[in-house]
Amino acid sequence: MIDKKIILASQSPRRKWLLEEMGFQFEVQIKDVDESFPEDLNTKEVAEFIAKKKAAAFEDQLTDENIVITADTVVLHQNTILGKPKTFAEAEEMLNKLSDDEHLVITGVCVMSKEKMISFSDESTVLINKISIKEMKHYIEHFSPLDKAGAYGIQEWFGHNKVASIVGSYTNIMGLPTAKLYEILIHF
Repeated sequence: MIDKKIILASQSPRRKWLLEEMGFQFEVQIKDVDESFPEDLNTKEVAEFIAKKKAAAFEDQLTDENIVITADTVVLHQNTILGKPKTFAEAEEMLNKLSDDEHLVITGVCVMSKEKMISFSDESTVLINKISIKEMKHYIEHFSPLDKAGAYGIQEWFGHNKVASIVGSYTNIMGLPTAKLYEILIHF
Protein backbone atom coordinates (compact mmCIF):
# COMPACT_ATOMS: atom_id res chain seq x y z
CA MET A 1 0.00 0.00 0.00
CA ILE A 2 2.88 2.34 0.71
CA ASP A 3 6.42 1.99 -0.60
CA LYS A 4 8.20 3.80 2.23
CA LYS A 5 9.31 2.41 5.57
CA ILE A 6 7.06 3.77 8.33
CA ILE A 7 8.37 4.92 11.69
CA LEU A 8 5.70 5.32 14.37
CA ALA A 9 7.03 7.77 16.93
CA SER A 10 4.72 6.84 19.80
CA GLN A 11 4.87 4.80 22.99
CA SER A 12 1.10 4.37 22.96
CA PRO A 13 0.08 0.72 22.75
CA ARG A 14 -3.27 1.90 21.35
CA ARG A 15 -1.66 3.78 18.43
CA LYS A 16 0.57 0.80 17.70
CA TRP A 17 -2.43 -1.56 17.70
CA LEU A 18 -4.49 0.76 15.48
CA LEU A 19 -1.70 1.14 12.89
CA GLU A 20 -1.29 -2.66 12.86
CA GLU A 21 -5.05 -3.08 12.38
CA MET A 22 -4.88 -0.62 9.46
CA GLY A 23 -2.59 -3.14 7.74
CA PHE A 24 0.67 -1.19 7.82
CA GLN A 25 4.11 -2.52 8.72
CA PHE A 26 6.21 -0.14 10.79
CA GLU A 27 8.80 0.17 13.49
CA VAL A 28 8.43 2.14 16.70
CA GLN A 29 11.05 4.75 17.54
CA ILE A 30 10.82 7.17 20.40
CA LYS A 31 12.57 10.49 20.93
CA ASP A 32 12.26 12.64 24.01
CA VAL A 33 10.48 15.83 22.91
CA ASP A 34 9.53 18.90 24.91
CA GLU A 35 5.72 18.95 24.68
CA SER A 36 5.30 22.55 25.81
CA PHE A 37 3.35 24.99 23.67
CA PRO A 38 2.80 28.76 23.59
CA GLU A 39 0.33 29.92 26.24
CA ASP A 40 -1.59 31.98 23.69
CA LEU A 41 -2.07 29.04 21.30
CA ASN A 42 -5.71 28.16 20.69
CA THR A 43 -6.44 25.02 22.75
CA LYS A 44 -7.88 23.30 19.65
CA GLU A 45 -4.48 23.69 17.92
CA VAL A 46 -2.31 22.26 20.72
CA ALA A 47 -2.41 18.57 19.68
CA GLU A 48 -1.35 19.30 16.10
CA PHE A 49 1.34 21.73 17.29
CA ILE A 50 2.85 19.04 19.53
CA ALA A 51 2.57 16.37 16.80
CA LYS A 52 4.61 18.65 14.48
CA LYS A 53 7.20 19.18 17.24
CA LYS A 54 7.53 15.42 17.64
CA ALA A 55 8.00 14.98 13.88
CA ALA A 56 10.65 17.71 13.73
CA ALA A 57 12.77 15.63 16.14
CA PHE A 58 13.11 13.02 13.35
CA GLU A 59 14.04 15.46 10.59
CA ASP A 60 17.73 14.50 10.55
CA GLN A 61 17.07 10.77 10.18
CA LEU A 62 14.53 10.88 7.37
CA THR A 63 15.68 9.54 4.00
CA ASP A 64 14.01 9.01 0.64
CA GLU A 65 12.89 5.58 1.89
CA ASN A 66 11.11 6.41 5.15
CA ILE A 67 8.39 8.51 6.76
CA VAL A 68 7.54 9.24 10.38
CA ILE A 69 4.08 9.38 11.94
CA THR A 70 3.63 11.35 15.14
CA ALA A 71 0.49 12.11 17.13
CA ASP A 72 -0.72 13.84 20.25
CA THR A 73 -4.14 13.69 21.89
CA VAL A 74 -5.72 16.27 24.17
CA VAL A 75 -8.98 16.22 26.07
CA LEU A 76 -10.72 19.60 26.23
CA HIS A 77 -13.32 20.22 28.91
CA GLN A 78 -14.85 23.69 28.87
CA ASN A 79 -11.89 24.84 26.75
CA THR A 80 -9.38 23.63 29.37
CA ILE A 81 -6.87 20.93 28.45
CA LEU A 82 -6.97 17.85 30.64
CA GLY A 83 -3.64 16.11 30.09
CA LYS A 84 -2.39 12.88 31.59
CA PRO A 85 -2.92 12.93 35.34
CA LYS A 86 0.22 12.66 37.46
CA THR A 87 -1.51 11.17 40.51
CA PHE A 88 -4.62 9.14 41.30
CA ALA A 89 -6.06 12.21 43.05
CA GLU A 90 -5.59 14.22 39.85
CA ALA A 91 -7.24 11.41 37.85
CA GLU A 92 -10.21 11.51 40.22
CA GLU A 93 -10.45 15.29 39.83
CA MET A 94 -10.47 14.98 36.02
CA LEU A 95 -13.08 12.24 36.01
CA ASN A 96 -15.25 14.37 38.31
CA LYS A 97 -15.09 17.19 35.76
CA LEU A 98 -16.04 14.88 32.91
CA SER A 99 -18.88 13.21 34.83
CA ASP A 100 -22.34 13.95 33.43
CA ASP A 101 -20.89 16.34 30.84
CA GLU A 102 -19.58 16.64 27.32
CA HIS A 103 -15.97 17.15 26.24
CA LEU A 104 -13.84 17.19 23.10
CA VAL A 105 -11.03 14.83 22.20
CA ILE A 106 -8.62 16.23 19.65
CA THR A 107 -5.81 14.21 18.11
CA GLY A 108 -3.17 15.98 16.07
CA VAL A 109 -1.21 13.89 13.57
CA CYS A 110 1.88 14.66 11.50
CA VAL A 111 3.20 12.54 8.63
CA MET A 112 6.63 13.66 7.47
CA SER A 113 9.12 12.51 4.89
CA LYS A 114 12.34 14.11 3.69
CA GLU A 115 10.34 15.92 0.98
CA LYS A 116 7.10 16.95 2.67
CA MET A 117 4.99 17.16 5.80
CA ILE A 118 1.23 16.81 6.18
CA SER A 119 -0.42 17.55 9.50
CA PHE A 120 -4.03 17.59 10.58
CA SER A 121 -6.22 17.22 13.62
CA ASP A 122 -9.48 15.41 14.19
CA GLU A 123 -12.12 16.23 16.77
CA SER A 124 -14.65 14.00 18.52
CA THR A 125 -17.30 15.01 21.03
CA VAL A 126 -17.87 12.61 23.93
CA LEU A 127 -20.75 12.63 26.40
CA ILE A 128 -20.04 10.90 29.72
CA ASN A 129 -22.78 9.59 32.00
CA LYS A 130 -22.69 10.49 35.69
CA ILE A 131 -19.87 8.66 37.47
CA SER A 132 -20.41 7.59 41.07
CA ILE A 133 -17.57 7.72 43.59
CA LYS A 134 -17.65 3.91 43.76
CA GLU A 135 -17.33 3.62 39.95
CA MET A 136 -14.53 6.16 39.88
CA LYS A 137 -12.56 4.34 42.58
CA HIS A 138 -13.11 1.02 40.76
CA TYR A 139 -11.80 2.47 37.51
CA ILE A 140 -8.78 4.13 39.10
CA GLU A 141 -7.86 1.01 41.11
CA HIS A 142 -8.25 -1.52 38.28
CA PHE A 143 -7.14 0.36 35.15
CA SER A 144 -4.37 2.77 34.17
CA PRO A 145 -5.74 6.31 34.15
CA LEU A 146 -2.29 7.91 34.55
CA ASP A 147 -1.17 7.16 31.00
CA LYS A 148 -4.28 8.60 29.31
CA ALA A 149 -5.29 12.16 28.47
CA GLY A 150 -8.36 13.03 30.52
CA ALA A 151 -7.67 10.03 32.79
CA TYR A 152 -9.70 7.49 30.79
CA GLY A 153 -9.49 5.04 27.93
CA ILE A 154 -12.54 4.67 25.71
CA GLN A 155 -11.50 1.13 24.72
CA GLU A 156 -11.75 -0.26 28.26
CA TRP A 157 -14.17 -0.46 31.21
CA PHE A 158 -14.76 3.29 31.36
CA GLY A 159 -15.64 3.59 27.69
CA HIS A 160 -17.84 0.52 27.69
CA ASN A 161 -19.83 1.61 30.73
CA LYS A 162 -19.75 5.40 31.07
CA VAL A 163 -19.62 6.86 27.54
CA ALA A 164 -23.18 7.78 26.58
CA SER A 165 -22.48 9.02 23.04
CA ILE A 166 -19.79 9.96 20.56
CA VAL A 167 -19.93 12.37 17.64
CA GLY A 168 -16.90 11.82 15.43
CA SER A 169 -14.24 9.15 15.11
CA TYR A 170 -13.99 6.46 17.79
CA THR A 171 -10.35 5.73 16.87
CA ASN A 172 -9.58 9.44 17.24
CA ILE A 173 -10.56 9.11 20.89
CA MET A 174 -8.19 6.14 21.18
CA GLY A 175 -5.40 8.40 19.87
CA LEU A 176 -5.25 7.93 16.09
CA PRO A 177 -7.94 9.02 13.60
CA THR A 178 -7.42 6.03 11.34
CA ALA A 179 -9.71 6.89 8.40
CA LYS A 180 -8.07 10.30 7.85
CA LEU A 181 -4.58 8.88 8.39
CA TYR A 182 -5.20 6.03 5.94
CA GLU A 183 -6.15 8.44 3.15
CA ILE A 184 -3.01 10.48 3.74
CA LEU A 185 -0.72 7.43 3.85
CA ILE A 186 -2.01 5.82 0.64
CA HIS A 187 -1.59 9.11 -1.26
CA PHE A 188 1.64 10.26 0.40
